[in-house]
Amino acid sequence: MQQSDPLAPEHTRTAFSVDTKKTPRDSMARVIPIVPMSASETEVARQMQICNACRYCEGFCAVFPAMTRRLEFGKADVNYLANLCHNCGACYHACQYAPPHEFGVNVPKAMAEVRLETYTEYAFPASFGALYKRNGLTVSVALAAGLALFLLLGTALHGGLSGDVAPANFYATFPHNLLAAMFGIVFLFAILALGMGVTRFWRDVSAGTASASAPAVAEAARNALTLKYLDGGHGDGCNEENDTFTLARRRFHHLTFYGFILCFAATAVATLYHYAFGLEAPYPFLSVPVLLGTAGGIGLIAGPAGLLWLNLKRVPERGDARQRPMDRGFIALLLLTSTSGLALLALRTTSTMPSLLAIHLGIVMALFATLPYGKFAHGIFRSAALLKSSIEKRQRNTLSLGSD
Repeated sequence: MQQSDPLAPEHTRTAFSVDTKKTPRDSMARVIPIVPMSASETEVARQMQICNACRYCEGFCAVFPAMTRRLEFGKADVNYLANLCHNCGACYHACQYAPPHEFGVNVPKAMAEVRLETYTEYAFPASFGALYKRNGLTVSVALAAGLALFLLLGTALHGGLSGDVAPANFYATFPHNLLAAMFGIVFLFAILALGMGVTRFWRDVSAGTASASAPAVAEAARNALTLKYLDGGHGDGCNEENDTFTLARRRFHHLTFYGFILCFAATAVATLYHYAFGLEAPYPFLSVPVLLGTAGGIGLIAGPAGLLWLNLKRVPERGDARQRPMDRGFIALLLLTSTSGLALLALRTTSTMPSLLAIHLGIVMALFATLPYGKFAHGIFRSAALLKSSIEKRQRNTLSLGSD
């Protein structure tokens, strides 16, 4: 049952839930405390009240059906809906109350502003939250260049750039155990930071939600992996620079995501070869790790290049301008990772291999170091929101208003 505090100021009034299901060990009702909302969160709540009265966009994506299950929108509700939004733009182009109307309804922009706040608020460690606002194109590229230069200088000091290294023998330049230690630490930290952040987010937004069932988990996974809500609700796609529907962003996202997965699979298979079968790199061009890495690298060039093109063309009024440097920084790191990796593969038997290896490893390390504090986080938080949506759909709607 949802209630609100009638004594709270209107601009900070938030919903709280009372869980009336009592267990033998807990006879007390569980109350979610009122938490003041930011200006961006208050704006989303205002727009959702207007959208709840209109409901024209109810079939566009998961945000609007979730919206109709609420009469008031507290901080947790707003954070949940903001991360459920895929910023496809269909509602903005269809809205009769969009600017210059006096209601000024611009759901994609309002949601985007709140998403940045949630990434910052739930960052782990908390003191690193400001990195979301600073992780721009310049910082990302500078970090990659700095790490690559560090590895180049370190290799040069040990004579590893002399050209005397055997062709394609990566471990003669960087010992395997050194590589495993360096990237293992960075990768595990990225997983820990993302895991802690989304766990805290889930704890707040899932209050009052039933436990996840197998069908709900399967549906959420399917919606996340297929990017269902980038089809505009009708299958023809979303809007980018005008009212024309397009599936371009969905397809470029797929190329990017599955390219990343293929590259990760290539690393996993190579690790299995090394430790389980005693087969050390380099591997032949037609081996499984190389084929997976090549396909992934191509995907990580085509996908990010397409997303950058769309990012440059997108209607500026529909997004949060503060996030553009973060978006483009992540895209730049993906492009640098894939192009340097493919160049290393093509030239691994030449004398340039040690230098290319140091550059590639520096870029990859920068990519993983910034994963928890950049655009990559949106996929993690959005997956959690999709899971809540799938769980919530299977719960009875207690509002029972009109035809509901």
